[in-house]
Amino acid sequence: MTLYPVEAGNFKLDGGAMFGVVPKSLWNRTNPADSNNMIDIAARCLLIEEGDKLILIDTGMGDKQSEKFFSYYYPWGDHSIDKSLKKYGFHRDEITDLFMTHLHFDHCGGSIQWNKDRTGYEPAFKNARFWSNEEHWLWATQPNEREKASFLKENIIPMEQSGKLHFLEREKDEVFSENKELGFGVLFVDGHTDKQMIPHIDYKGKKLVFMADLLPTAGHIPLPYVMGYDTRPLLTLPEKKKFLETAANDNYYLFLEHDAHNEIITLKHTEKGIRLDKTHTFNEIFN
Repeated sequence: MTLYPVEAGNFKLDGGAMFGVVPKSLWNRTNPADSNNMIDIAARCLLIEEGDKLILIDTGMGDKQSEKFFSYYYPWGDHSIDKSLKKYGFHRDEITDLFMTHLHFDHCGGSIQWNKDRTGYEPAFKNARFWSNEEHWLWATQPNEREKASFLKENIIPMEQSGKLHFLEREKDEVFSENKELGFGVLFVDGHTDKQMIPHIDYKGKKLVFMADLLPTAGHIPLPYVMGYDTRPLLTLPEKKKFLETAANDNYYLFLEHDAHNEIITLKHTEKGIRLDKTHTFNEIFN
């Protein structure tokens, strides 16, 4: 197995929304806001090369939305999936599997693109299977009013129409599931959105966890620092507490999808609870 960090593009989000009830005077220390109260956000994906499989975890926003849509998110930098893949000698047509941690637009939008004459949509990775889970799929395709703006039909329905949509199977009531076909374990959590999937990957003697929206940035480590976007914040708290304690105890390496300035972190126990131990680049740890 070989892993590659893939940068799908940077953008900005409202700092208040990203930190919920936490005052700006606190979160601004770790995630400084600009004059519009926006903070830097990454769409950092992960490519897994395993045998004849190339599995991409999440795909960022993509580029098919309108200029007005992107004006809300202030794209910045020159990262793209294609540039990242090319750096490692790969092309998007070689991707065999797209694993969606969840179906919010900033995690799955890059999976679908306009067709050639812009009359409809098609898979952006023409040879890849799409992976979700049945409960989250139902949640996303029959969205509540709060999440409707995050579950965009043009990102989701074409996956099913492609005939390549697959659901991760797991034992009923099991929070953690090992998937033999994909080669990694998955933690199911429900605080941010129903049945978000958090991949756990054993790699070069270390446990690497793709954090998705369970821990968006290093600034979100303190337990009350929960996003305003979470649908069940009081469920996020125990999910996050249990995970962070395990991560600190077992020295997990946390791969941060949304932290534009910290790629991987480790945690430690302190008198104030679980806190940041060290920040790392991917190459420092695994090359």
